[in-house]
Amino acid sequence: MAYGSGYFKTTYEADMVLVDTRLRKVCLAILLLALALLPAVATPFVLDLAAQAAIALVGALALNILTGLAGQISLGHAGFLAAGAFTAAILVEEFKTPAPINLGAAALVGAVLGLAVGAPSLRLKGLYLALGTLAMHFIVLYGGGEYQQLRGFHTGVVVPHLKIGPVLVNNATRWYYALAAIAGLTVVISVNLARTRPGRAWMAIRDRDIAAATLGIHLGRYKLLAFVVSSVLTTVAGGLWAYHRNFVSVEAFTFFTTIEYIAMIIIGGMGSVLGTILGTIFVTLLPYGIDVAMGSLKLPGGVETYLFPVKFGVFGLLMALFLIFEPQGLVGIWRRARNWVVLWPLRYRPLRG
Repeated sequence: MAYGSGYFKTTYEADMVLVDTRLRKVCLAILLLALALLPAVATPFVLDLAAQAAIALVGALALNILTGLAGQISLGHAGFLAAGAFTAAILVEEFKTPAPINLGAAALVGAVLGLAVGAPSLRLKGLYLALGTLAMHFIVLYGGGEYQQLRGFHTGVVVPHLKIGPVLVNNATRWYYALAAIAGLTVVISVNLARTRPGRAWMAIRDRDIAAATLGIHLGRYKLLAFVVSSVLTTVAGGLWAYHRNFVSVEAFTFFTTIEYIAMIIIGGMGSVLGTILGTIFVTLLPYGIDVAMGSLKLPGGVETYLFPVKFGVFGLLMALFLIFEPQGLVGIWRRARNWVVLWPLRYRPLRG
């Protein structure tokens, strides 16, 4: 008698199905229903936090494509976010163009920057490539700072509420639905992108670029494509960030912002879309959790100011701990917990028919 595990696929069509079991379909339906009904029970603060996580997820998925799938190191992620935010802000301030055009322009700027930064990846690797992307970060921030100074916006540029057609996104509930939809679309794109020819080529380059070249994969073409796709998504996330905050300033895009996004994909599980989602939620909520913990200690006045650097140290400590003890991140913990539940107590079901 033959027995089936439920995990092996016998056809290409079955392997390409994203939601392939009844349990997964039910879980997905419950998740979507819960997300749709969240504004009915959540406070504006919770909805704003969810909106922040949605924007961060778009940027984190972009970095996961570049670093997690293609294996290209980037330390200039905050610079790409700043480029998208300043593109939208400058177009609004100087030309009063509508949001769709501004976000489209941000995507175009991201594509150009992706080509400019990705070109050195044809000859550079590792630390040298990382330093090249870091240089782009400071160039973008310098340009944004010069614009602020020349136009007299010493503290930053004010951006109006997002308006798409007749819909004005001006409260927590509307922002939540808009950004949740955009984040969900980005998740679907990321999942499918990893299963396409470029996605498989990126993973081959990440694992062993010499072997990938031997198999006929054009390293330069696919590396440039990874930078372009990642930077387009990141600059769009930056544009959305500008509209959500209604304000853009170079001070908001420090190198620590890049560290936060790197922490999202490392803590969540590099190369995994589910891991990126888990890591984004974890890193977004972590500062608020630290604030709550500090508040519960009832420290004397003024002491919390000196403990502010703790937030910076926690990210570095967590990344180090995950790299040492859990390289697969939160998604690795989830998979082991799921397998423990599924396989216990080592039961099997006979195939029917």
